[in-house]
Amino acid sequence: MTRPSMSPVAVPKVLLVEDDPGDVFLVRELLAEVASPIELTVADSVAEAARSGYLAAADCVLLDLQLPGTVGLDPLDVLRELRSQAPLYCAICVLTGLDDEYLGAAAMAEGAQDYLVKGTVDGELLTRSVRYSVERRRAERNAVRLREAQLERAESARVERGLLPRLLLDGSFVAAQPFYRPGRRSLLGGDFYDAVRCPDGSVHAIVGDVAGHGPDEAALGAMLRVSWRALVLSGVGEPAVLPALQQVLNSERHAPALFTTVCTIALFEAPPEAGPAPRTGPLRGVQARIRVAGHPPPILLRPELGELPYRLGPPLGVLPDPEWPAATTDLAPGWALMLYSDGLIEGFSGPDREDRLWTDGLLELLDKQRDTELYVVPARLAERAIELNGGPLGDDVAILLLTAGETGEPREPGSSADPGESAESARTGATGRPPA
Repeated sequence: MTRPSMSPVAVPKVLLVEDDPGDVFLVRELLAEVASPIELTVADSVAEAARSGYLAAADCVLLDLQLPGTVGLDPLDVLRELRSQAPLYCAICVLTGLDDEYLGAAAMAEGAQDYLVKGTVDGELLTRSVRYSVERRRAERNAVRLREAQLERAESARVERGLLPRLLLDGSFVAAQPFYRPGRRSLLGGDFYDAVRCPDGSVHAIVGDVAGHGPDEAALGAMLRVSWRALVLSGVGEPAVLPALQQVLNSERHAPALFTTVCTIALFEAPPEAGPAPRTGPLRGVQARIRVAGHPPPILLRPELGELPYRLGPPLGVLPDPEWPAATTDLAPGWALMLYSDGLIEGFSGPDREDRLWTDGLLELLDKQRDTELYVVPARLAERAIELNGGPLGDDVAILLLTAGETGEPREPGSSADPGESAESARTGATGRPPA
């Protein structure tokens, strides 16, 4: 149960749990003597306090540890019973006739915020103790929320490492520049990317988007990415990867209607039937094989700007026996292409913010970046999309830039595009220089 924090000038609602009418009268008189701004209600037992609804409405409870039916029992059992039934925001101040400092300290160890001894309290002290108890309880709750937030951030960081991997492109003919930025509705979403070089020399890449936002979707996205990498590196045939990935999604998703869109691309230095290219001498041409499952298709950046040919298939998790046909195209020397998630194009654009950016708008932005070094293009696109949207994008953005061995500075053939880039630099895209 949640409740807005009480401001320092608010009138505290105090519940007195006391069975002795004389003590009830005394408490009322003490408060009246100092015109205390306390709204007092009374219950003669914890059970009545809970049954009447007074407990749910109280900011603070004044609790007598010596209630009917508790003679011979541990006085702290009454406190434990009250703490188990009281709202989380409710403070407890123990009021006892036992002049026992140890009992008061033990009561605070069990969850009370303060304790008072009958016969030694005046109205001013009683009012101040109530205020103190309420503020202390609020501070305790704030500390708990802070700790929960710290644990959530740590958990998000662990999931983020699953979503934002170190790309395995050592020794390949492809260089990569990743970019990730979460949307405003969540610190972490379900967008993911990956790229690996297989033993036969081919390079495979994926960008995906789990529908929805939050830690569950992020965890599912990380699982799908890891599963995709395992399938590709284990030698599962490229046409069988998406059907296997749908099996993983169907078995692990937390809602039956949850789906995932993905775009995969396989790059070969020559048609597969020609065998691997030699590692010395001129490279053969590059062939790209693209499969799209309800996802935006790749965009060719160089040598010409435009969408790569593709054949649209359904998202993962929608149809029981889907097909994802491949589209194959040859890439000219000096090629560069980009895979991305739809968070980049679903933001608003235009002076009235009535239209979405969509792919046509993205191509216009890219056309204006023709002279920009490739390695800064992903971050520039995200920044421009945010400007057109008039604020942070509502969805996550994942971008994977793939090039023929360069991302802005010349590279030696076979150098890694991502030799050790941190998850943080991939998330923000703010490396400040071409990857080493």
